[in-house]
Amino acid sequence: MASLKELKGRINSVKSTQKITKAKQMVAAAKLRRAQAAAEAGRPYAERLNAVMASLAGKVVGRDGAPKLLAGTGSDKKHLLVVVNTDKGLCGGLNSNLVKEAKVRARELLAQGKDVSFYLVGKKGRAPIRRDYPNAIAAGYDTSTVRTPGYEEAEAIAAELVAMFDAGKFDVAHLVAPVFKSALAQDPVTTQLIPVPATEGGSAGGAAVEYEPDEEEILAELLPRYVKTQLFTALLEREASEQGASMTAMDNATRNAGELINKLTIQYNRSRQAAITTELIEIIAGAEAL
Repeated sequence: MASLKELKGRINSVKSTQKITKAKQMVAAAKLRRAQAAAEAGRPYAERLNAVMASLAGKVVGRDGAPKLLAGTGSDKKHLLVVVNTDKGLCGGLNSNLVKEAKVRARELLAQGKDVSFYLVGKKGRAPIRRDYPNAIAAGYDTSTVRTPGYEEAEAIAAELVAMFDAGKFDVAHLVAPVFKSALAQDPVTTQLIPVPATEGGSAGGAAVEYEPDEEEILAELLPRYVKTQLFTALLEREASEQGASMTAMDNATRNAGELINKLTIQYNRSRQAAITTELIEIIAGAEAL
């Protein structure tokens, strides 16, 4: 049995930890409001642009001279998984769920006979993926050097991915990123990033597309912007998911610390009462002996 001094030290230690987790919970809650607002504000534009580009992709399938970002390379042998993890921990199972989703997707592609490589964004998902796929890490981007990743970081990532695509390092890129739903739910989702996925039945009909001023000029602007927008939206969703998961995890940690303090306090009081009772018995026994 632990001594009274040891129990007192453990209680004080857990109380200090509880103060830290409570403070982190409040910080995450304050950041979550801003991050959630930014993520929700960015969704309409990203969804609309995604729909427009998917419609265009459906109309150029099989057409000669179509941009590679729309039509693809003509092969789907080499696949790249762009995994967007967080840079900080203490956010529950967010990163582990993202890594699990990426590994599931990688196993499915490998089972189909495809070549799989990874492009890692964020620090926390790198170790487990490197452990299972040490020779499949194509590249990565470190977002820990900035306080809040934004459009500039999305531009840099998009430029590198497009350069890799033009160099023939992959045929299809998939984006594995969280989608923020609430502080309790952040679901990892895999979507095709490059080439632009066509809508079902998009090539079967529909109105003809007339470009003004010029098709090449418009697509040269729209296609890189599409990739940047999808990555920027993923970074916004990641930030909101990270703060929501962190707030929930710290709330659980604070409550668990409170329960542990109560248990240790009860144990401390019982031990103290037992010590006092033993001392009284010794005093009474000594008085009777006299």
